[in-house]
Order: sequence, then C-alpha cells, then structure tokens
Amino acid sequence: MNSILVYIEINESGRVADVSLELCSKGRRLADRLGGELEAIVAGNNVADLEQQLYPYGVDTILYANDPRLSPYRTLPHFSIVDGIIRERQPEVVLYGATSVGRDLAPRIASHLRCGLTADCTALEIGDHTDLKTGKEYHDILYQIRPAFGGNIVATIVSPETRPQMATVREGVMRKEIIDSNRKGKLISLDASKYLRAEDECLKVISRQIDPQGVDIKGASIIVAGGYGMGSKENFDMLYKFANMIGGEVGASRAAIDAGFCSNDRQIGQTGVTVRPKLYIACGISGAVQHRVGMEQSGQIISINTDPDAPINSIADYTIIGDVCEIIPRLMNAYQSCKK
Repeated sequence: MNSILVYIEINESGRVADVSLELCSKGRRLADRLGGELEAIVAGNNVADLEQQLYPYGVDTILYANDPRLSPYRTLPHFSIVDGIIRERQPEVVLYGATSVGRDLAPRIASHLRCGLTADCTALEIGDHTDLKTGKEYHDILYQIRPAFGGNIVATIVSPETRPQMATVREGVMRKEIIDSNRKGKLISLDASKYLRAEDECLKVISRQIDPQGVDIKGASIIVAGGYGMGSKENFDMLYKFANMIGGEVGASRAAIDAGFCSNDRQIGQTGVTVRPKLYIACGISGAVQHRVGMEQSGQIISINTDPDAPINSIADYTIIGDVCEIIPRLMNAYQSCKK
C-alpha cells in the first residue's frame, strides 16, 4: 500500500519528540502526493494524549503497542515491534528521526528487511526516476536528499527496487506544522506479546542515570552565532552579552567549537543542530556548506564579516563588512539607545 509510516520517539517526559512531529508534518505531504495514508508507530508504556499529540500533525492511523517492556527504549523489543508492523502493513516509506534511537534502530530494520536506508536526510520529495543504464522508469519514488562528500555536494539518493524506502531525518530540518487542530484519526491498539520474543528480554535495565540536558538552542527565536573569525574565547564572550541583551541564544560554527571558543552543545550545522530562528546573526562565520545546512532556513540572516566574498553573505539578508569585535559593541550601544 502507498502509506507513509513514521516511527514515533517518546522523550523522557513522556511526550512525543519534536523530530517525530516534524516527520509527521512532512509525512502528511508525502502521503498526499502518493495518494496514501500516514501511519505512526508508537511503542511505549502508558503514553498520555497520543491522539491529541499526533492527529493535528496529519496522522491517519496510530499503531500503539503499549507494554512495560517497551519503556525505556531498548533495541531488541523495539526492533521486534517495528519489524513486525512493517511486515504486516507493507508501507511504501518508513521514516525515523536521525537521533541516537533512530540511528540504532533503522539500520537493524533495513538489514533485516534487505532494503535501502539513507541516513541524515535534510529533504524528502516524491518524484520519478529513470535508470540511465537500463532505461527502466520508476514513478513516485522517494528522493532522499542529504549532504555528501563532507558537505561539498547535495546528493539525491533513491532506492527504486526495494521496499520499504527508508530514511532517517535530522531534527529541525523539517517544519513542525499543525495540519488541522481538529483532525481525527484511528487508534489501533497492538498486542505487544504478539511481536516480542523471549530473547528480546536478554537485557534488562537495572538502573538509569540521565545527564542533565544542556542548552537547547533549537527553539530560540534569536541566535547570535560566532565562528573562527571571532579570534579568541575572550572575544567570543562578547556574543553572550549581546545575545543576553537582545533576548537570544548563542550558537557556534564547528571551527569555533574546535578552537575551544564555545561548548559542543551550541554547535550549528551538519554535525551539530539545525535551527530556524526568526533572526540569525552570523559573526565571523565564513559560511561553509556544512554550517549553512543547519541555519539557512532562518527568517532573517545578518552576516558580520571582514570578507565581502564569504559564502555566508550569499544567503544573508543583510551584510555588514567589518571587524566583528568593533561592530558588535556598536550594535549593543545602538540597541541600548533605542530602548531609552
């Protein structure tokens, strides 16, 4: 059947993870393009308000396996549930978040089903494909789009011969959009014992220690991001004062992280987080494609750079050419003057 199936992650607070809601929003559009349904797999224990959380994002059917053995996440029980449901439902496409859970589960499913899997996609589309070698035409297949060769190109990958077509998608690259706040769907309760095997219980969770969550910049409406061009950790500290003044958060390019200017949890880009703030101020960032893929969908982009030919300037709405260590204090003074 031409259905799109999304694996739903449940976070530590018992809520559906944002990346799963993003995939549902995108999955709805893909399902409409294929003329099929959007289904969601939920494997957990007493997850509250599933219908209220998922139906508004376009889900037609929730496949819910409710069992204490499914929470917290463990590889083998979740593998058995997802593998069994895919074999029963025969979806055209299966989507996972490119998280620690998705990256653990999706390759195992792909290997067992002998189907294709593209990791860390940044875009998904439905289209046609012609094999240049054989001339065979394929219609309405999944374009799995992601950076390749160190981010130097954007590759479109297809899996025309095997089903389901599977992809993991980075958090933040798809828009989390409510399709219809009053939407209703169908909830199917699954008997987990039908899918789970005795060997799935070979590992048990005796105790868990969860590290405190670091800074989360994904939801910030204003981000002041610094790159290697900031020159030093002391100069980078200026960005914290500026961000605090205008109600924003601080981000960084990988070059700035590697130089020790900023902590890893603030990294934006291909190997960091993807953000969509209303305002993104890039300070001393050259704008390599690996960084741009993580912020290019910001509402407004301001670039501050000494190099007028820096790649970041090509996507910036406004460009300020000059020394960031001179410009930032002037912006701070101007902002304070406007508030008086």
